[in-house]
Amino acid sequence: MNYFDTETKGFMLEHRASGGATWYFRYRDAGGVVRQQRIGAYPELPLAQARVRALQMRERVDAGQAPQEVVRPVAVLPTLAEFVASRYLPYVQSRKRSWALDEVLLRLHVLPGMGNKRLDEISRHDVLTMHETLRQGGYAAGTCNRVLVLIKYVFNCAIRWEVLEKNNPCANVPLFEDRGARERYLSPDEVQRLFAELDRSPQPQIGQIIRLLLFTGARKREVLDARWEHVDMERRLLTVPLSKSGKKRHIPLSDAAMEVLQGVQRQPDMPWVFFNPRTRLPWATLFASWDAARRRAGLAEVRMHDLRHSFASFLVNSGRSLYEVQRLLGHHDPKVTMRYAHLSPAALIEAANTVGQALSRTLV
Repeated sequence: MNYFDTETKGFMLEHRASGGATWYFRYRDAGGVVRQQRIGAYPELPLAQARVRALQMRERVDAGQAPQEVVRPVAVLPTLAEFVASRYLPYVQSRKRSWALDEVLLRLHVLPGMGNKRLDEISRHDVLTMHETLRQGGYAAGTCNRVLVLIKYVFNCAIRWEVLEKNNPCANVPLFEDRGARERYLSPDEVQRLFAELDRSPQPQIGQIIRLLLFTGARKREVLDARWEHVDMERRLLTVPLSKSGKKRHIPLSDAAMEVLQGVQRQPDMPWVFFNPRTRLPWATLFASWDAARRRAGLAEVRMHDLRHSFASFLVNSGRSLYEVQRLLGHHDPKVTMRYAHLSPAALIEAANTVGQALSRTLV
């Protein structure tokens, strides 16, 4: 959608689907060809300044000169804090499910050190300093890298929207090596110990929730936010209306998962499968009950998300294909599934033995 100014011939504002807008001056050159000259980005260059610039261009064109020869007034760029508040956050709120986390990371880790600087004043050195300061402050490498990726995206938005016309200051800033990333898969014996402790928990729902996570490989919120209307007992499916990928997905319910759901006491006026009796809303967190049970089971280092890892591990060790694992986990990219495809040492030894067995038959 374009806006044409009636006071200045050829002066217009072009709106783009991405959310950005740019002032332009449209004119005919000496040969009668219609041309367009960029004036500046909106709203960084306000209407009054853009109109003055367009009038200068009109005077030059009327005098038979090229409009771009006029010295362009320098527009004052917003500070990083102003850009985040006025452009970035409103943009991602309707496009990014994790926008609230972006707001927290920017507010806590980025804006205190760089928020008062204009976008064109922030240098690669500033970004390097921020990244290193976070690491020295005790934050994990993964957290530091996540902040760096976020601020790089913010600057890319500024460049794409023509607010900033220079290179991204985050370019070529290396990520920290994330040595904290680890693989943790439960063994069958560990699962039994964990289940035994969960059954002793004063919170009865915790055992059902953890079992359902392990028996389905679902993400934590996919189970905690489940509604009865999304559970199809006949088709044995749990539907997630909006998954992490932004699409609907269907989680197959195994015999073990069905047994868990059939054991849940359903209340006629309650839409949620699992809910906090005090708030009568889905659980915001179950960490206290989970932490107590895992510590009693001697599994203090096991995270709730490791149940999803273990689900994939049990599938692969049982001979299921990575394609099946990918479908059950709801991954669209098979490369992501590879992170969960863990083979136990026993399975690897058994696989390696096939070579010796094959050779032994030929050497007899």
